[in-house]
Amino acid sequence: MSSRKIIHIDMDCFYAAVEMRDNPQLKNKPIAVGGKPGERSVLCTSNYLARKFGVRSAMPAALAIKLCPDLTIIHPNMKKYKEASEIVQNIFREYTELIEPLSLDEAYLDVTDCKKCYGSATLIAKEIREKIFQRTQLTASAGIAPNKFIAKVASDWKKPNGQFVVTPNEVEQFVLQLDVKKIPGIGKVSAQKLYDHGIHTCADARQWSFEKLEMCFGKLGRSLYQKSRGIDERPVNIDHDRKSISVEHTFSSDLLEIQTCIDQIPRISTELITRLARYQQKYGNDKRICKAFIKMKFHDFQTVTVEKKREIEFYEDIWNHHEMGTEFSVHLEELTKIAYQRGNRPVRLLGVGLRLDNIVPQHDMQLKLI
Repeated sequence: MSSRKIIHIDMDCFYAAVEMRDNPQLKNKPIAVGGKPGERSVLCTSNYLARKFGVRSAMPAALAIKLCPDLTIIHPNMKKYKEASEIVQNIFREYTELIEPLSLDEAYLDVTDCKKCYGSATLIAKEIREKIFQRTQLTASAGIAPNKFIAKVASDWKKPNGQFVVTPNEVEQFVLQLDVKKIPGIGKVSAQKLYDHGIHTCADARQWSFEKLEMCFGKLGRSLYQKSRGIDERPVNIDHDRKSISVEHTFSSDLLEIQTCIDQIPRISTELITRLARYQQKYGNDKRICKAFIKMKFHDFQTVTVEKKREIEFYEDIWNHHEMGTEFSVHLEELTKIAYQRGNRPVRLLGVGLRLDNIVPQHDMQLKLI
C-alpha cells in the first residue's frame, strides 16, 4: 500500500456558496449559477437546497426550473470565483508545493512530507478547512487517504463541510463495500452496463479476472480491476500541462443548415485566438499547435468532434502572430463540413479548438511527427 498522504479538497457548491456569501438574502433560497432558461444554457452548480429538488450541475436550466419553480438562477461571475479560488490556493501552498488543481474549487494535495500539525494529514486537512472559512467565509470538504482515488471518493463522504479519513489499513474494507458508480470516471451509462453484468460493488468486480474485465469492458475494465483493489499509483501532478484551448457557443435557436454553421466559425475563431494570446502571454512559448478541431452538438445532444493533423509549420503564424489567415479558415470550414455530415441535423452547440503539444528538440521532431 502506498505510503503517501493525499488530501482531496472540494469546495462545497463553490459558485453558489460565493453568491450566498455576498448576498445573505439568498441563503435560505434554492439557487443555481448558470445561464437563463431562455438561452438553452446549463447550470454550473446549485446549492444544497436546490439539490433536494433534483437540480444538478450540467443540467439544462429549463429542466431545473421545472423541477424547482422557485429556483433563482444567477449569472456566473468568474472574477469573484477566481479571487476566492486564489485565496484557497494560497492556503494550500502554506502546507505543500505538491498541489494538483482540478478546477477552481477542487485540488489534490500531497502532504506526505509536511511537518505541520505533527505530520498528521487529518489535522492538516482540518486546519486547511478552518483557514478557508476564516479567510473566505466558504466551506470545504476533504478526503484523506493513501492515494488520489480513495481521497477523492472520501471527500464526498461527509459533505458539506466535513472530512473523512481512510487509513492504509482501512482501504481494503472501504473499497469492498463501495458502489461502482462512486468511482470517479464511471458515469450513469457505464454504471448501468456494470450493473447489467452483476457488478454493483467493488467486491463484485473482484470476482472477475483482469482478462474478463478487459474483454467485456475494455479500458473501463482495466481501470476497474485496479480501483476495486484500492490501487492508484498516480502521483499528485504539479505540471499543469494544458493540452488544448477551445471556445464553445450554445445557440438560442438551432442552426439548421451547414452554411449557417460555417458562418459562425469566424466569430468563434476570433474568440479562440484571443484566448490563445492570453495563454501565451501567461505561460510563454513552450507549446506549439499540432491540431485544430471542431466540436458539434446536435439538437438531440449527440456530440461529434473532428480534428485533422497538419504540418506544424501550418500553425506557426497563428501561434506566433495570432492571425487566423485564409488557409486556416478554410481548414476550419472543412472540419465543420465533416462534423455536420456525421449528424446532418440541427446544431445546438458549436466549438472550435486547438490541440497543444510540448516543444521537442529539433532532432526528436521528425520521429514525433511520423
